[in-house]
Amino acid sequence: MLAHNTRYLQLALNDDLASAQRILPQIVASERILIEAGTPFIKREGTRGIQAIRKLWRGYLVADIKTTDGALGEVDMVRAAGATAATVMGSSPVETLAFFIERCSQLGLDSMIDMLGVQDPLRTLRALRVPPTVVVLHRGRDEESTRGKVIQYRHVKRIRSKYNVIISAAGGVDLREARSAIFNGANIVVVNIVWPDTPWQGIRADSDVGAIARQFLATIE
Repeated sequence: MLAHNTRYLQLALNDDLASAQRILPQIVASERILIEAGTPFIKREGTRGIQAIRKLWRGYLVADIKTTDGALGEVDMVRAAGATAATVMGSSPVETLAFFIERCSQLGLDSMIDMLGVQDPLRTLRALRVPPTVVVLHRGRDEESTRGKVIQYRHVKRIRSKYNVIISAAGGVDLREARSAIFNGANIVVVNIVWPDTPWQGIRADSDVGAIARQFLATIE
């Protein structure tokens, strides 16, 4: 599981299985690299896609399912597929968040609350009896091109003053943003694998993904 004193790189696979099968062999095995089955990937490939990634990657595997309801069933599905962690939306009902965190704990998964669109993450956490493993401060893909939309690092100290949780930073992360995330106290930086014809920041899928991933690891060390 994750350590509070370690800085991690999370690589998000958002395309299809063929792309994942080409990219994953380039990634060096490391306890500091987390592989994410991204939401678009799971929508295309389903839990069988998660199973396929698990066969190619023996390390930490995040299923970015962004649960909003039906937490118990969704956690069970991705656990059976081989995931190490799963995500739930912070905007979900408090009951969903509580069920999600409890079920993840029962099954040995790390629970990650994605705070995309949540104005006050600390308020969301205060409504819970048990906090998640990870809080994700997330600027969405559709927000990347909006001037002034940034990852809200101002919440890091507020959250850490009350909860012993791991902080993840996601959304348009390049090398510069990765350095900023670590400087501002994040434990995990999430980097998307992106195609060159898309407007989003990340590691280009047609590049030497393994070499650039190593560069990110060195940057956040």
